[in-house]
Amino acid sequence: MRTEKKAAVQNGVARLVLTVAVIALEFYFLYAVFLRLYSAYAWIHTGVRIASLVVTIIIFGERRNAGIKMPWIFLILLFPEFGLLLYALGGRINVTKRMRKRYAAIDKLLYPMMAQDAAVADQLRSTDPALANICHYVRHYGPYPVYDNTAVQFFDLADKALDAMKDDLRRAEHFIFMEYFAIEDAEAFAGIYHILRQKVKEGVEVRLFYDDIGSIGFINQSFIKRMAADGIQCRDFNPVIPLLNVFMNNRDHRKFTVIDGKVAYSGGYNLANEYFNITHPYGYWKDTGVRLEGSAVRSFTLMFFEMWNAVKHTDTPDEIDMKYFAPWEKIEGAEGYVQPYADSPLDFEHVGEDVYLNLIKHAKHYFYLTTPYLIITDEMTRELGLAAKRGVDVRIITPGVPDKPLVYALTRSYYSQLVQNGVRIFEYQPGFIHAKQCICDGEAATVGTVNLDYRSLYLHFECGVQMIKVPAIQNILADFNHTFTLCHEVTQTYQRERLSLFRQFVQSLLRLFAPLL
Repeated sequence: MRTEKKAAVQNGVARLVLTVAVIALEFYFLYAVFLRLYSAYAWIHTGVRIASLVVTIIIFGERRNAGIKMPWIFLILLFPEFGLLLYALGGRINVTKRMRKRYAAIDKLLYPMMAQDAAVADQLRSTDPALANICHYVRHYGPYPVYDNTAVQFFDLADKALDAMKDDLRRAEHFIFMEYFAIEDAEAFAGIYHILRQKVKEGVEVRLFYDDIGSIGFINQSFIKRMAADGIQCRDFNPVIPLLNVFMNNRDHRKFTVIDGKVAYSGGYNLANEYFNITHPYGYWKDTGVRLEGSAVRSFTLMFFEMWNAVKHTDTPDEIDMKYFAPWEKIEGAEGYVQPYADSPLDFEHVGEDVYLNLIKHAKHYFYLTTPYLIITDEMTRELGLAAKRGVDVRIITPGVPDKPLVYALTRSYYSQLVQNGVRIFEYQPGFIHAKQCICDGEAATVGTVNLDYRSLYLHFECGVQMIKVPAIQNILADFNHTFTLCHEVTQTYQRERLSLFRQFVQSLLRLFAPLL
C-alpha cells in the first residue's frame, strides 16, 4: 500500500551519495596500502595473525553486549586484514574520546541542575516500592529525576500532537527549543516555520536543532542560512563530511520541543510529511506522542542544552541561564509521577534498553509494546519470554508495511523464538507503525524515540518519558486495545514455522551481523 514515493531534496541526497563514495574510496585506499605491505613483508602476515588474536581477546573482555562483540570477533578471525582495519575505523569504544570529553564538560554543569526532590522520591517509594526502584535506576544512571506536579496528555496520532503543539507555539512568550532527528522542508514543517518566524518578530528566542543524516534527504545546506536570516538559531548535529569519521555513526535520534520551560512535546514523530500522513510512502503511518506541562519539562530543557552546547567545541556554557528554569506553581490535573530520560552512546549505561527490561521484569499481568523494528539482544528475548512463561500477557506490535525490507526480514526472524516462549506478535495492517511505546499493568508506561534495535539501544542519542500512575496511561492502554483490532496476529503462523536449512542459514547470518548494519 505505497501510494507515492518518499520525497527527497536532490542536492541533499547528492551530498550523501558523494560522502559515501568518498569514504568508500578512502577505505579502499587504506585497505589497498595495507594489502601491498602485507604481501611485501612476510613478517606482517604473522603480525596480523597475532594482532587479530589479541584484538578478539580484548573485544571479548570489553563491557559490551555479547551480541555486539560476536560480529566483530567473527569478522576479525575470518578476515583478519579487512576486519582489523574496519574495527580500527569503526568498532573501538574509545574512538569518541574527544566527544566524550566535550559532553562530560557540559554535563558537569548541567547535572547539578537536575537534583532530585527527595520528598517526591520518598512519596513514590511509599506508594509503590517496586516502581520507585525502576525510577531510582533512571535517576542514578541517567541521571534524570522523577517529578510530580506534571500534567500529561497522550496523542494516539502524530497529527493530533502537531495541532496541539502549534497552538502552544503560538502562545510562547520567552523561548522555543526544538530538537528533531529529521526535518523536512515541506508542508508539515511549513506550518511550524510560519509560527516560528512570527514568534521571533515578537522577541521570542527560537532555537532549532536537527540531525544531519536524519534530514539529509529532506533539506539542503542552505536551510541553516535561511533560518538564520529569519532570526531562528539553527544547528545541525554531527554534519556529514566526506572523511572517515567514526562519530558519524552516532546520530541524534531524539525528538522533542520545549516551550518557555513550561510545556514539552515528545514522541516517535519527526517533522516530516509522512509522519502526519500528508504523504503515504508506506501506507498509513501510525505514530504517538505526549505533551508535558509542569516540573518534568526541566529535564527536556537540560537535554536540549546538552546537545546544543556540546556539538560545537567553540561554545561556552554561559548560554545556560537560570531564566530557562523558572520555579513552578501547582499544575491543575497533575497526578502521578513523570520521568523524562535520555540515553547516550558515549557511556556504558544503556538506559533506553534497561528501562524496557525493568518494566518487563516488573510486569505481573500484561506488557504491551510497539516498535517499528525488532532486532533485539538475547537478554531482551529472554526477558520477554520469561515474562510470558510467568503468565504475563506479552504482546508486540510491529509494522505490516515495512520501510526497510532488509530490517523487516530481520524483525521477522525474531518472531519464532518469541512466540514459542509465549509472546504474541501482531502486525499493523494499515501501514507502518513507527510508535515506540510500552505499557505495564496499567501502572507504568513509556513513550519516546527508542526503537528495539541495536542502533537505538547502543549507537544513537535517544530520549523517552517514563510515566508512573499517571491518568494518561489509561489513554495509552485504550490506544493499544484499538490498535490490536487493526493488526493481524501472526503468533500461530510462527509457532508452526518450519524453516529450511537455507533460510535458517540466511536468518542466522543476518542476525549475526545485525549490530553492524
